[in-house]
Amino acid sequence: MVQIDLNEKKFNTDGIFFKSIRDFSSVEFRVWTILINIVICISCFSLALETVDEFYEKYNLLLKTIEYGAVTIFAIDYVLNVYFADNRIKYVLSFWGLVDLLSILPTLLQVVNLSAFQSTKLIRSLRAIRSLRVLKMVKIAFLNNSEKHKVNPVVTNLKIYFAIFFSVIMICSSLMFLVEGSLYTNQALEQGRNELVEIAMAQNIDIDKNPEAIKFVPVDPISGSEIPEDKRFFTSIPTAMWWCVLAVTGYGDMFPVTVGGRMVACMTFLLGLTLFGILIIIVGNSIIKLFFIDPNEDDPAQAHSRDSILNGMLKRNWISAEKAKEIELLSEHDIIQKFKSL
Repeated sequence: MVQIDLNEKKFNTDGIFFKSIRDFSSVEFRVWTILINIVICISCFSLALETVDEFYEKYNLLLKTIEYGAVTIFAIDYVLNVYFADNRIKYVLSFWGLVDLLSILPTLLQVVNLSAFQSTKLIRSLRAIRSLRVLKMVKIAFLNNSEKHKVNPVVTNLKIYFAIFFSVIMICSSLMFLVEGSLYTNQALEQGRNELVEIAMAQNIDIDKNPEAIKFVPVDPISGSEIPEDKRFFTSIPTAMWWCVLAVTGYGDMFPVTVGGRMVACMTFLLGLTLFGILIIIVGNSIIKLFFIDPNEDDPAQAHSRDSILNGMLKRNWISAEKAKEIELLSEHDIIQKFKSL
């Protein structure tokens, strides 16, 4: 007789925190998922608006409040995921664990106010890292797809597709602003001009008679080429997002001029082609299912559903009814691990 020992679990499977993180079919998990998705979207748009100088000066307090509130929720989610993980060290070092950590680390470093993180360039880099938190939307979309409740596969595929699309737009636009746009922001131009003023004063140059001596022109750090004023397109993340949407769809009225910016553009174009192919597959499969497949046709996968397997094990007295209820709360990964240990 096969018995599955679930007593090694130290967690209360009926607790609200466990259900919010691990029980994909529970109401608590769906509510927490919706909350995380909303916070991710608000946080990403807040991050983008921070790069618009006029908006940041006017709504600085609001943007900081949104940032700290979002990071608090992300920190709670990270701590709960670590606590309820089967292997905590493995989760922390996993891809999703690193994404969760990087989504809160920049703000924590700024709150600590370490002197090593006061560089303007470094802070911009950390802000770009925050955009990785949008990848959690893709993870959540896949987790929702594994719920025991039957979900329309077309709707699920579209959710995953738009989550990936939003991730690509947010990450690529943030990278473009970081790599190229940050070279000619108002703060960067002012800093460069101040450095030229100091050099002119040290060399006893009359800046009133030689205004060109303090005229700062940003330079590509890789090629050393100057970036003329009429080629400075990516002045903020929202502007870069507009370019990114056009680039992903195959058209663009702006273009990068730095080596790093062109590398980001190449990556964006390739991801755009991939997303376009995925969309064609999703739409094609949807049309085939809607017009060419009988909806009343038996699904062969039904014979191997979780409920049918559990009913078969109950009939053979392999497990008790209480164990069956506990197994229903486990994820597919947990069940596989349990059977591997038999």
